[in-house]
Amino acid sequence: MALALATVMTSGCLWVEDTTDLRQFVSTTMAKPGGKIEPLPEFKPYESFVYEGSSLRDPFQALIPASEADEIAAPDSGIKPDQDRPKDYLENFAIDQLRMVGTITPLDNSGLYALVRDNEGEIHRVTLGDHMGLDYGEVVEVSDESVKLIEIVSNGRGGWMNRPRNLAMPEQE
Repeated sequence: MALALATVMTSGCLWVEDTTDLRQFVSTTMAKPGGKIEPLPEFKPYESFVYEGSSLRDPFQALIPASEADEIAAPDSGIKPDQDRPKDYLENFAIDQLRMVGTITPLDNSGLYALVRDNEGEIHRVTLGDHMGLDYGEVVEVSDESVKLIEIVSNGRGGWMNRPRNLAMPEQE
């Protein structure tokens, strides 16, 4: 039964009698001039890269052995934070969290005070010798434009060093 059905289905393709339109299309298409074929692009030959880093220093190894590093440690500069001194309130804030908002002069003209706002919105009076910031910053100068302080920070080799910082008044627009 399946064989008879397949024979009937394929026999329809064999009895096409009028193919003149197909022959005419093929002849007109073949008569047209052929188009220009672009040449293939030139490819540069692949140049392989040979990694020669095995002769270089391993970046995961210390430059010098730890035993020698102790001998090369920086000499003691004598600078170190006073751990026994009671901390001022503004030493609980990073310098980036503090803003200078103004200055005041006492009635007796005993010196200039800077007004500093912390990140909680409170305003504090700061003068020479006061401390602020997380890095043991001590106020060394107060002017109408800024508060200058010296921080004591680690030098990365087991010692300490001074770092100047400036807390300036924001520009007025």
